[in-house]
Amino acid sequence: MQSLRKTTTWIAPSAMRFARISSQIGEMGSGAGKGGGGGGAIREAGGAFGKMEAAHEEEYFFKKRQEQLHKLKEKLIGKVDFHEESIKHHEEAIARHKKAIEELNRSQQ
Repeated sequence: MQSLRKTTTWIAPSAMRFARISSQIGEMGSGAGKGGGGGGAIREAGGAFGKMEAAHEEEYFFKKRQEQLHKLKEKLIGKVDFHEESIKHHEEAIARHKKAIEELNRSQQ
């Protein structure tokens, strides 16, 4: 069991975290979790306010993930643009060097 947990955590850590969390708390917002920690007074009380609080929390983390993904995408796009520009400069340098080699070969003949 221990080696299986390590393997699955290594393969899909985010899925394992969610599975582990959901097994500890039962239904979201239904009261204190099985893991020993409450979720604050509102979530411990359960009921509609607890469920609403859980929904707000899920929405917050969803928006955070979306924001992080957006920033990562922008960063990767910037890196791609940089490398494409570098490729363009390198291709121009290669063309200049080939032209210089051709001129040297012509002058030797």
